[in-house]
Amino acid sequence: MQLPPWTPGRLLEVSGGYWQTCALHAAVKLDLFTHLASRPRSAGALAPETGADPRALEMLLNAVTAMGLLEKSGERFACTSVARTYLCRSSEEYLGHMLLHHHHLYDAWGMLDAAVRTGKAVRGRASSEDAARRESFLMGMFNLAMQLAPRVAGAIDLAGRKRLLDLGGGPGTYAVHFCRENPALTATVFDLPTSQPFAEKTIARFGLQERVHFAAGDFHQDPLTGPFDVVWLSHILHAEGPAACRRIIAKATAALTPGGLMLVHDFFLADNRTQPLFPALFALNMLLATPAGQAYSELEVRHMLAENGVSAVRRLDLKTPNDSGVLMGIVA
Repeated sequence: MQLPPWTPGRLLEVSGGYWQTCALHAAVKLDLFTHLASRPRSAGALAPETGADPRALEMLLNAVTAMGLLEKSGERFACTSVARTYLCRSSEEYLGHMLLHHHHLYDAWGMLDAAVRTGKAVRGRASSEDAARRESFLMGMFNLAMQLAPRVAGAIDLAGRKRLLDLGGGPGTYAVHFCRENPALTATVFDLPTSQPFAEKTIARFGLQERVHFAAGDFHQDPLTGPFDVVWLSHILHAEGPAACRRIIAKATAALTPGGLMLVHDFFLADNRTQPLFPALFALNMLLATPAGQAYSELEVRHMLAENGVSAVRRLDLKTPNDSGVLMGIVA
């Protein structure tokens, strides 16, 4: 991707870009788009529903309108089609949970210099007691997966394969869509117990309780109840250091039948680690949040797979948000 040239204007734009970020996050936290989706309203009419100060609310609504997410006619504000599609809670394509997850990362990003000085994380993972953060993370993963999972499931031939393991699968969105695409397939979503309520809600939403099951456990410590014909490993490796990644891949491949399919979905860097932009920035997000996590190059992951007997590895031809990719290989 060709980036625009750096100029004083662009430097100031990037430096102050968090102003728009904060305005968007505030609008999502106040659920303004959902309130305005039903009918246009003025700030004064909307203030009692949101518990906001009318004067301050109008300033926020004006700013979000300037960003192109609302429209204003007279004193009344209305959702644009983009806001109605992605920022209204009643929409199937709602992205608000992921935006709130980004909001919860904001403080840690402000301490990036400290993380670079020390090499240590400055933000812990959401704990089981932190329900709001856990929900925004898991449902944010659901938001993004709902955009991509149907395309991924349709692009991978699982004909003749009966059992799929969605390792660290969170809300189970990919397992659900693989099963929807392949009527003979059953799936197990293996993740921490804190993910179980979200996964069971997702599975029930699609009526797949008989074919998709949740298994509670820690894949670092607990055994995997194989054998499986397919292992789906989505956005797991970047949270771990290289040694842990190798152990996870070894454990996953050991759970596969001979000829089983190994699928790894992640943000892959180029060999020199400077491209694409999002995976390079995402590596910093892992620095802030994990002891040893990072973004890996495609070549590094290919080597990890080869070390564990995965051959014929190829990258699927998929265009995805944020430059994620899928590597697919066969276990001998």
